[in-house]
Amino acid sequence: MSLTEISAAKTAALQAKDRLERTLAAVQQRLSPGNLAEEAWDGVKDKSADIAEGALQAVKSRPKAVSLALGAFAVFLARAPLKRAVTRLISGDGESDGNDKDDAELSVSEGVG
Repeated sequence: MSLTEISAAKTAALQAKDRLERTLAAVQQRLSPGNLAEEAWDGVKDKSADIAEGALQAVKSRPKAVSLALGAFAVFLARAPLKRAVTRLISGDGESDGNDKDDAELSVSEGVG
């Protein structure tokens, strides 16, 4: 091997080493926890925006069905207060505000037992 070939080989090896170091630095930067979390968060935001857009289109295309579903959900959430109100109306205690003397005695005796 001649001196020029050895020098060219050393130069090529140094260039390859520099490329490898730059590649490793880029990989380390991409795989850093902060960068991975940022990429994941960006993915979640994009997916959420897509889901919200789809939901908006569904509401625009079927507003009556969505209103009915939301109303049913609200009734489901308020089922206990509605049941108490209907029970009071049927039993004739529609004027009761829950502060009657009998109610207070009953609740105290329940807590003692």
